[in-house]
Amino acid sequence: MKFLHRPDLYGWSYFNPARNIDFNGIAWIRPTGNILIDPVALSNHDWNHLESLGGVDWIIITNSDHIRSAKEIADQTYAKIAGPIAEKEYFPLMCDRWLTDGEEFVPGLKVLEMQGSKTPGELVLLLEETTLITGDLVRAYKAGSLGILPDEKLLNKAEAVASVQRLAALDKVETILVGDGWSVFRDGRDRLKELVATL
Repeated sequence: MKFLHRPDLYGWSYFNPARNIDFNGIAWIRPTGNILIDPVALSNHDWNHLESLGGVDWIIITNSDHIRSAKEIADQTYAKIAGPIAEKEYFPLMCDRWLTDGEEFVPGLKVLEMQGSKTPGELVLLLEETTLITGDLVRAYKAGSLGILPDEKLLNKAEAVASVQRLAALDKVETILVGDGWSVFRDGRDRLKELVATL
């Protein structure tokens, strides 16, 4: 796993040729139990690295299209799984906890629901006010700028735009770790405002 912008965060990826972008998994290393977000498959090296950092207690899945390797990792580690409550009725995995807008999953990690994306109530996570971790709606097709899903993938364009505007109003956001594409490590709020201006 790769070091990210702070010493308790790591990332790993695999390249998706069809979309020409990386799919990313995030690990937050915590003294009281590590959390993975939308984890993609781990190489043997990454498995060993994760184990050396204390394994995993929880896996958060932002939406049903980001199941990725969550089940395999949970089966091997006995990690618990959390998912979006808006998909509870038909989510493809059993979850130990369902996450709702505005709640604090653990101290320092706030849950935000996005509307209008390709799945209902997609989650974005706000880590200690400065780092956003996004699922599908907000992504980055090229380094240094942000985009969103194509219109044909959205359930409701107006609601999706309003959700992105909500993120752009978060005044302390510096970093945006995207599930798909290139993450933004500086001036994240400015990149969100630029994105809003194009929608």
